[in-house]
Amino acid sequence: MILDEARDTGMRQRHALPSRHVAPREVDVWLPPGYAAGRGRFPVVYMHDGQNLFDPATSFAGVDWDVGGTMSRLIAAGAVREAIVVGIWNTPLRDREYMPERPLAMPRAAEIRRDLVEDEPLLSDAYLRFLTTELKPVIDAAYRTAPGRADTFILGASLGALISLYALTEHPRIFGGAGCLSPHWPAGEGIIIDYLEGALPSPEGHRLYFDHGTEGIDAEYGSYQRWVDEVMQAAGYVEGRDWMTRVFPGAEHSEAAWRERVHLPLTFLLGPPGAGDP
Repeated sequence: MILDEARDTGMRQRHALPSRHVAPREVDVWLPPGYAAGRGRFPVVYMHDGQNLFDPATSFAGVDWDVGGTMSRLIAAGAVREAIVVGIWNTPLRDREYMPERPLAMPRAAEIRRDLVEDEPLLSDAYLRFLTTELKPVIDAAYRTAPGRADTFILGASLGALISLYALTEHPRIFGGAGCLSPHWPAGEGIIIDYLEGALPSPEGHRLYFDHGTEGIDAEYGSYQRWVDEVMQAAGYVEGRDWMTRVFPGAEHSEAAWRERVHLPLTFLLGPPGAGDP
């Protein structure tokens, strides 16, 4: 799918949210063009690294993902359902919030955990409690959402991809799909894939999107992703229907690269079965 450049036709609101579980943070809520009509309920896509999604002034290295413009173009093309996007800003504790905890509690992970975080506690379980027991109820109460699993998705890149996958495996009744761009599989020497073999939920009611480039850090991801693909097949996921893996030759690990292809996971999650091909 080739999308013409077009302006963002949605509306964005910002909230400062406290939490009992993690540090307070900003949250951007993007409302689709049809929301203002005052009718109907909308799916929700929760996205990590929220300051990188909509505005180059707040984004890392001055390049944003143009999620508002991308969603506007996809909606105008009839490629996806209109949906609300919730951009959750990260904090200085990003690595500890996004690195999945349970894989590092596995028996073979003791030394790996010491190398990764030393004596610092991981915070990803607390971060997921924030998402599921604080943020999602606030969004569902404040906006006209369709709150069920079939309309609730989560998406991120790099460590944000890992926490998206972790959210789906730990809360499969809440999240119906996860988009994982350039998942940083080498973190923990693949221990996350070991965890995935026993934690992956049934494909019924779930969709997973994975991708990676071939340059920079992404050059390390191919063998890990092939292992993940084998896990997906063994669990009964059907490629193109329940799960998609894409490789982008020449693409690197950057906001600019993810901006170029974020339409694919959005289409796969919010479009009909088989959606997401360019």
